[in-house]
Amino acid sequence: MNTPTKNKTAEQRRLETVETLIDLAAERNPNAITTQALADRMGLTQGAIFRHFPTKQSIFSGVMDWVAAQLMKRIDKAIQSETEAIKKLRAMFMAHVAFVSKHPGIPRILFGELQHNNDSLPKQMVQKLIIQYAAKLRLVMEAGQGNGELPEDLDIDAAALLFIGTIQGLVMQSMLTSDRALIVAQAESVFNVYQRALLSG
Repeated sequence: MNTPTKNKTAEQRRLETVETLIDLAAERNPNAITTQALADRMGLTQGAIFRHFPTKQSIFSGVMDWVAAQLMKRIDKAIQSETEAIKKLRAMFMAHVAFVSKHPGIPRILFGELQHNNDSLPKQMVQKLIIQYAAKLRLVMEAGQGNGELPEDLDIDAAALLFIGTIQGLVMQSMLTSDRALIVAQAESVFNVYQRALLSG
């Protein structure tokens, strides 16, 4: 993902650091990644990294900022041409799956942050992203109820939770098998099952 070059701007260097951490997280335990490992991969010194990120935790916070912005951007783009709730949900599902498949280090980082007992800033950012994501799902579903696409008695909170959990299940399965193509291969059939459950109320 990264080609180390000199004379990059501070913003470019921060982005390169974030992308490098995501790449490394696909290969090893994210919590075991040191700033030295990051520096080695980028062809820099640790000091060069600390000029842009004062702590290792701040790098993880930078990752979460990037993930939230990129994921929501992809989802918004995927649904902008759709008018039906089910088609919007399918587009969101497939866009999310494609994003995770392209960046397999991301779920490893997210799951790792959520396992921490402390209420760290990166963990808070993961929680905020999930809340934001669920809110977007609820808006789509409420619109679907309003125009008769979805059952009036559909439990929207439960449906949003199941949507997110279904993707998490696919991600976990791909991580267990070390086959990131699996999540894409199974996404369509898994969403079809979710859709049938959704329409049945």
